[in-house]
Amino acid sequence: MLPSTEFALLRRLSLEQVNGRAPSMVAAVVRDGEVAWWGARGSVEGAAPDDDTQYRLGSITKSIVAALVMRLRDEGRLDLNDPLDKHVPGTSFGASTVGQLLSHTGGLTSESPGSWWERSEGGDWATLEASLAKDALKNRPGSRFHYSNVGYGVLGELVARHRGTDWLTALNREVLEPLGMSRTTPHPTGKHARGWAVHPFADLLLPEPSPDAGAMAPAGQLWSTVRDLARWTAFVGGDSADVLSPDTVAEMRAVATVDDADAWTSGYGLGLQVLRHQGRRLAGHTGSMPGFLACTLVDEVTGTGALTFANTTSGPAILGLAVDLISIADEQEPNLPEEWRPSEVDRSLLTLTGLWHWGPTPYHLRLIPGGMLSLAPVNGMGRASRFRPVAQDEWLGLDGYYAGETLRVGRDTDGTPRHLDLATFVFTRTPYDPAAPVPGGVDPEGWRTA
Repeated sequence: MLPSTEFALLRRLSLEQVNGRAPSMVAAVVRDGEVAWWGARGSVEGAAPDDDTQYRLGSITKSIVAALVMRLRDEGRLDLNDPLDKHVPGTSFGASTVGQLLSHTGGLTSESPGSWWERSEGGDWATLEASLAKDALKNRPGSRFHYSNVGYGVLGELVARHRGTDWLTALNREVLEPLGMSRTTPHPTGKHARGWAVHPFADLLLPEPSPDAGAMAPAGQLWSTVRDLARWTAFVGGDSADVLSPDTVAEMRAVATVDDADAWTSGYGLGLQVLRHQGRRLAGHTGSMPGFLACTLVDEVTGTGALTFANTTSGPAILGLAVDLISIADEQEPNLPEEWRPSEVDRSLLTLTGLWHWGPTPYHLRLIPGGMLSLAPVNGMGRASRFRPVAQDEWLGLDGYYAGETLRVGRDTDGTPRHLDLATFVFTRTPYDPAAPVPGGVDPEGWRTA
C-alpha cells in the first residue's frame, strides 16, 4: 500500500495499543485474499510480534466450526431445520434446531454450568451433557438472540458424531488444511504471545491461564496468526476454495437474527457476526478469552478485510479498530472496479429480459453474470432479487424478498414468454395483461378515466 496509507494504518493501531494499554497488538488489512499491510506494536518476550506470532482466536473459533456444520448440510447429512434430537439425541434441549444453535437463537444458556469454562479445565461431552440436564433452556427456542457458548460445544459434538472422530480432527482435515492454515492450533506452538490481565489502576500485568476447554473447546479454543487469520478473513469474504461454495458462505453472512441491544446495527448469521457501519455491511467475528482479544471483519462489497489481535483480557476496542482499518484502507486506496467487458450469455434467455409489470408497477428483468437473472423495480425502490436457474423455465430466488421462492416462466403456444409466476405474483409484459392468468382476473372494460 502507499506509504501514507501504511502510516495512517500504523498510527491507528498505535493509538489503540496505547489507549487500550495492551502488552502487544498486531493487525492486518486483507485484499484479494492476501495481506496487503500488517503492523505490530508492543512486545512479546522482549521482541516485536510478527505475522507468525500466535494469539488466541477466542470465539472466532465458532465461525470455523460453523463451516464444518455447513459442510454437513451441503452434503445432505442434515438440514438446518432439524431438531438437535435427530443428530444428538437425549439432551434436555433437543427441540432446538441446528440453525438456531448456529445463530444463537436456540434458547440455550450462555455458559456451561459449574466453574467458568474459559479459565477451567474442561470435561468431556458426557460431563457437559450431564451438567445441562436441568435448566439448560433460558429462552424459548427461536424467540430471541441469546449468545450461547454452550451451543457451539453442542455443535462440536454434532460434528464428531457425523464424522466419527473428534471435532478438531475434522476441522483440521476439512477446513484448516485445505485453506493452508497450518498455524491454527488448539494450543500454542512455536512463537506465541502470553495472555495477560492489565491492572486497571497501575501499569502491572498478571498472567492468565489457558486450559483445555474440553467439550466446550469449539466455542473458543483455537490459536492463530496474522497470516492464517488473513486466509480465514478472505474465506468469509467469499474466497472459500473447495471448503464451501461461495453461495453457502454468503448464506452464513446473511442476517438470521438481530441483536436489539445495539440499536439494530448488529446481527448474527450462521456462525458469523454481521455489522452495519456508515453504509458498510461487514461480516466476521470477535473473540475474547482470558488474556486475549481478536477480531476479523470483511466488507462484502469492497472485499477489504481487517484483523486484529491483542494479548490482554480487556482494554482495546478491538472491533472498532478493525472497522477503522477497513475504512482507512478503502478511503485512502479504494479498489478500482473491474473493467466492464461484454460476455457471452445464453442468447435464448434474451426473450425473458426487459420490461415486466407486477400489476401497474414496472420491473426490469436483466441477465447478470453467472447465468443468473435480476428482477428489480424500474424506480429502484421495492422488492428486488437475483435468481439462479434450477430447471427449464424455473429460477430460484437468492436474496431479497424473493429469497428461496421459485420464479416460473409461462409461455404462449409459440414459446413466447407471456408471464412470470413468482410466489403467486404474476408479472406481465403490459400492466394487468388480460391474456395472462392475473389473480382475480382483469376487468373486461379495461383501463378508463374513472
